[in-house]
Amino acid sequence: MEDDVSQAPASRSVSLEKRRSMILAGVLAGLMGSLASKKVVARAYPDRPIRWIVPWPPGGGADLLARILQVRLGQFLGQPVVIENRGGAAGNIGASAGARANPDGYTMTFAYSATHSINPLVFKTMPFAQSDFAPVIFLTMVPQVLVINANLPARNIRELIELSKKRQITYGSAAPGSLGHLGGELFASMTGANMLHIPYRGGGPALSAVLSGEIDALIGVPVVLKPHIAAGKLRALGVTVAKRTSVLPDVPTIAESGVPTFNVSSWNGVLVPAGTPAAVVAALNAAFNKTLQDPKVREQLTDAGYEMVGGEPAAFSQFITSELEKWKPIVKRIDLHVE
Repeated sequence: MEDDVSQAPASRSVSLEKRRSMILAGVLAGLMGSLASKKVVARAYPDRPIRWIVPWPPGGGADLLARILQVRLGQFLGQPVVIENRGGAAGNIGASAGARANPDGYTMTFAYSATHSINPLVFKTMPFAQSDFAPVIFLTMVPQVLVINANLPARNIRELIELSKKRQITYGSAAPGSLGHLGGELFASMTGANMLHIPYRGGGPALSAVLSGEIDALIGVPVVLKPHIAAGKLRALGVTVAKRTSVLPDVPTIAESGVPTFNVSSWNGVLVPAGTPAAVVAALNAAFNKTLQDPKVREQLTDAGYEMVGGEPAAFSQFITSELEKWKPIVKRIDLHVE
């Protein structure tokens, strides 16, 4: 009996140590499981729908492009992409909302040329800075074309410049500070052409004005102007980008017509709030690049007059900076400001 009593404490001690070991093992297993779970969550981006802010109303060019990409992009990401149109202030309202969004990869902003390369130069007060964003991808470029009323006695760019020395050439645009406006100013500054800008309230009224002969010229989107060129009401003198466009393959570029380095286009891309994790930006960039390479998407974009770009985020960031530098002296020369 004494032997049994003397051994009891030792037995209880061993049992207690065993229980402690089991508890510790359980805690460690729980911690490891929690860490593993966190890793799975980190790899699972995206795990819910992604909002894509388009800073323009439904039905416009920006909205059209986003909706062409929307479905296939969502398939590559494994989550729906929800477009949110937030128009106003030449894109500033929507872009500002995108800049202030949580930098978690679940809010993207559609970047448009005028909003990010012209607005910062002409608006006295901007609701966002370019440093508020991180670039994702350069999506597309849209070439422009310089057209004149068919009754104007000029058959090419050189003849238009010569004609402007005899009498002033009037050209229209959708609004002061628009790409059509600044493109004309850039053309005048590079060629010495005598050009007078006439602003209208939208692209439609400006097009009507050049068709009627109220103004002489216009810089606009090829797919919009092509039917009027084909009908003989407008004459296309030059494409504004470095190479000819498939929409008007027989029209030379302005650069090859004697104005080297002339390059004007509207462009589109994607931005996310600054501070978005690099891995998330990389995932979005990869999904967009795959979308741009999809045959059906490429066909739709080509038919709509877009030229696919794609590539890495850094290239898009450098391009935005170069566009700001290009337009800065033009805006300064004409002293353009918007309250």
